Amino acid sequence: MAKKMRVKAKLKAGITTVKVLINHPMETGQRKDKKTGKLIPANFIQEVTCTLGDKTIMTARWGSGVSKNPYLAFRFKGANVGDKCTLAWKSNIGESDSIEVAIK
Repeated sequence: MAKKMRVKAKLKAGITTVKVLINHPMETGQRKDKKTGKLIPANFIQEVTCTLGDKTIMTARWGSGVSKNPYLAFRFKGANVGDKCTLAWKSNIGESDSIEVAIK
């Protein structure tokens, strides 16, 4: 499970840039534990969403091929300084996390 997300959202020339770093192991289910030799169960983020108010700005659907501690950056128009973005993710094993950030 992610212990935290680091998020920055900055508005410049009418375009908001959001940068997110998610602390998550992103296990594929194909790697073996070095001590036991058993497969480590799959545990990866399947969906990341960003909402601004009640409007969904971005949805990313990921698979097991995304690396540990994924970084995501995207841009969008239509926000103002002080608006709040909510970023949320859900994993294949039912874990989830979210964070709200004010646009600077």
